[in-house]
Amino acid sequence: MKMIYIPLIKKALKEDLGRNGDITTDSIIPEKQKGRAVLKAKSEGILCGLAVFEDTFFYIDKDLKIETFFKDGDKLEKGDIVAVIRGRLNSILKAERTALNFIQRMSGISTAAHQFVKAVEGTKAKILDTRKTLPGFRILDKYAVKTGGAENHRMGLFDMFLIKDNHIAAAGSVSKAVENVLKFKKENRLKAKIEIEIKNISEFKEALALDVDWIMLDNMKADEIRKCVSLNKGKKKLEVSGNVSIDTVGKLAETGVDFISSGSLTHSVKALDLSLLVE
Repeated sequence: MKMIYIPLIKKALKEDLGRNGDITTDSIIPEKQKGRAVLKAKSEGILCGLAVFEDTFFYIDKDLKIETFFKDGDKLEKGDIVAVIRGRLNSILKAERTALNFIQRMSGISTAAHQFVKAVEGTKAKILDTRKTLPGFRILDKYAVKTGGAENHRMGLFDMFLIKDNHIAAAGSVSKAVENVLKFKKENRLKAKIEIEIKNISEFKEALALDVDWIMLDNMKADEIRKCVSLNKGKKKLEVSGNVSIDTVGKLAETGVDFISSGSLTHSVKALDLSLLVE
């Protein structure tokens, strides 16, 4: 993953430093002045992105020393000291905001994923993410989801067939859309699984008779979902999607579906409150 995120670090630092660098830090702090800064948790949550955080500092100054006291996936309590950075203060302050942006976002995603997973405990439902990720940062967003205990859905458009409502509308019907996918899959010798999104009981019955692996129940009410589970009799994997929140996910899981996906894990993430203070 390091080969993926190093270019992201480079781009983010270039965005921040521009052509003149950190003019405030350079005007106040001599280049050789040494010191230390402490990364502290200001709220509880699940830590994620520590390697990206560290490498952001090392990209600015490879001579910095970083001591860490937690690892990705660990639960943080308010007040916990996560890491201590020692070395040139000039370098530390130049990397500070970019490093925090990475680790705060990733930890926020992991924390949300953990909360969703806890909310469905005692059911068979697994929590999935979606493709609603920050453009260019998908590998980090999805890593953070897994760190929080949830699972990744498809990585992109290339690794799974997912027939959505617009595909069905263009094809003319659920059956025709699946027929086209099966033909394409055979002609190209692909092994990718096939999932189809449906929005009512009628479409579900049609999809149930077709050669698909998963059926996504999109924006359906709980009683409709339970009926689909009953009709399915374990034949297909069933996924619930659409406006899933931490308040509704538990009830949805109790319907007996296999998966529940939520775009909110990544598109509406609340950054975990972490601060870096020079001491």
